[in-house]
Amino acid sequence: MQTTPAQLRLVLSAFVAMLVLSALDQTILSTALPAIVQELHGQDRLSWVFSAYLMASTVAIPLYGRLADLHGAKPWLLVATGLFLAGSLSCGLAGSMTQLVAARAVQGAGGGGLMTLTMLGVAALVPVQRRSALQGLLGASYGLAVMFGPLVGGVLVQHLSWHWAFFINLPVALVALPAIALAMPAT
Repeated sequence: MQTTPAQLRLVLSAFVAMLVLSALDQTILSTALPAIVQELHGQDRLSWVFSAYLMASTVAIPLYGRLADLHGAKPWLLVATGLFLAGSLSCGLAGSMTQLVAARAVQGAGGGGLMTLTMLGVAALVPVQRRSALQGLLGASYGLAVMFGPLVGGVLVQHLSWHWAFFINLPVALVALPAIALAMPAT
């Protein structure tokens, strides 16, 4: 199936959005965590909130790469987005630090897929001549998201609540998921 320019723009926009969310969730909590600890009383599990996400995403990255080699990037990108969405919702609804750490592991398993599969998706959809510029766009988006994550976390905690450090992912992922499902070719 040939991808139209409009479909390609839609899919690439979804890739950027999901990669930005994955990157934000690595740093957004640095300013939101004091409010989380104050509410959930889990000072002893503080480091696990970061570690669970990073460990799960680190383990998931090569697995998603291999699965994409075997079955294509699209189905696994949908799975990763679904995991990231479920993990984000669970994090925002967590009532204890134990629940938050478990939800962060789910979110990280999805986030690792987003990091890998968006790059693989560009490689699958775009000719070699244009690929480096678009992968550069993804890399720059990732870098900016990591840089602005603490600022975003601080603004959300100050004006809303720490729950929104996770809920911010939901509308973006809910738009990106059908865009990827409908506009990205299966191969």
